[in-house]
Amino acid sequence: MAFTMSTLLVHNEQVPDAARKALQAADAATPSQRGPLLASAARILYDQTDLDCEDALELVGLPEECGCGSVR
Repeated sequence: MAFTMSTLLVHNEQVPDAARKALQAADAATPSQRGPLLASAARILYDQTDLDCEDALELVGLPEECGCGSVR
């Protein structure tokens, strides 16, 4: 199991609320549901913060190949 910052991000008030909710849902989700929820959290972090896509993906524990699916 890979280490991610997602558990810490859930409790950080600087993380957008929508991203925290997606991370909480991912934590409670089945393995097949977890990936899309983590991808959603990464997209929100990318769109609503100064993080670049790769950093947002790394924070939630996804590989860079997943992409953020958004254009700034």
